[in-house]
Amino acid sequence: MAKEASNLQSLKKQNRITILNLIREHHTISRQQLANLTGLTAAAITGIIRDLVAQGYVIEKGLGKSSGGRRPVKLQFNPEAGYVVGVEITRHRTTLGIVNLNANPLIINHYNIDMSEPREGLTSLAAEVKRMINESGIDAKKVFCMGVAYPGLVDVTTREVKRSPNLGKKWRDIPIENWLQELIGIKVFVENNSNAAALAEYSFGLGKGTKNMAYINLGEGISAGIILNGMLAYGFKGYTGEIGHLVITEDGPLCNCGNNGCLESMYAVPALVRKANNELSLYNQKDPLKAIWQEKGSVTIEDIIACAREPETYAWRLIRQAGWHIGKGIAALVNIFNPEAIFIGGILAEAGDILMEPLKESMAKHSFPELAKEVKIAISSMRRETGFYGGCAVAIRSIFEGGVQALLNID
Repeated sequence: MAKEASNLQSLKKQNRITILNLIREHHTISRQQLANLTGLTAAAITGIIRDLVAQGYVIEKGLGKSSGGRRPVKLQFNPEAGYVVGVEITRHRTTLGIVNLNANPLIINHYNIDMSEPREGLTSLAAEVKRMINESGIDAKKVFCMGVAYPGLVDVTTREVKRSPNLGKKWRDIPIENWLQELIGIKVFVENNSNAAALAEYSFGLGKGTKNMAYINLGEGISAGIILNGMLAYGFKGYTGEIGHLVITEDGPLCNCGNNGCLESMYAVPALVRKANNELSLYNQKDPLKAIWQEKGSVTIEDIIACAREPETYAWRLIRQAGWHIGKGIAALVNIFNPEAIFIGGILAEAGDILMEPLKESMAKHSFPELAKEVKIAISSMRRETGFYGGCAVAIRSIFEGGVQALLNID
């Protein structure tokens, strides 16, 4: 009897999630339409909707058209029924915010949190999360969970961070979800940053509904998140998409991963900034970026992107060179899994066409022609914030897959 009761409760929970997801997917829908789509009885639908309306997840919004008989009541999802915290972690810049259940932002802030020491960095992050929730005016009970876009290898079997070359050597085998849950007191879901960003692009961005696509992150590292048949592609442990560690020259610079000549070691943002600061001292021509270097003693990626808008300058050539070689890495991705679309995000995407023109040309040159001519390549509509929205997407996905108890409670 106990087992039967447990199975019945589990079925009720699954039906509740199914109904709510159908309402989310449709702008408006009626009880009868839900019954037709699910095969559930009218009585079962009525009971579930009664609970969802009482708890604020669903709104009854006027009357629909009738094909005979009474006009049906229109049902809509209420995105203000709850909120999630989204986070994107990088070594020195952390993006943190709160969004509703449609990922519309209430707050987005940026913090300079040093993440080279895992425990210290995560403790600082937790303090900022709690402060943000307290100052937001939102009932803390309506903040259901937090999604974190993390720049490294997240083992999907253990939920631990295995390694992050860009955060530092101390990031090995870190139980990041457990630590943050203990510090903040809400459920935490961690995902590789490019996987998270791909999920955001698929859920909210230009790639919405594109079943086979990739998101390329061009920031402190270079990596890809891949959607295959509408699902994130994880591979055996969850480590897919590390295109930044394709070796493009055997005698190239040492990469954080331990190899030499990786794409990331030469054309990720830190490598471009390092290259510019080293070369500008030897660059004798009159140049806008050289002038900034002389004035400030060093240049940033923002300086490089701004100066690249002037053709034939040092920065223009540097960005175009990066685009050409990154295009080679994307060509390998195109050849391997034949995507319909690829979206480019991260800091370097701010360079726009200066980056994209050589990137597309190189991709077309180095990939199989029949594959290259079919793939669409565009800059992410969320640009630099795609990783943050990725954290939000991870949290929202987890809620509506039944990973957060608030959604499952049944009277």
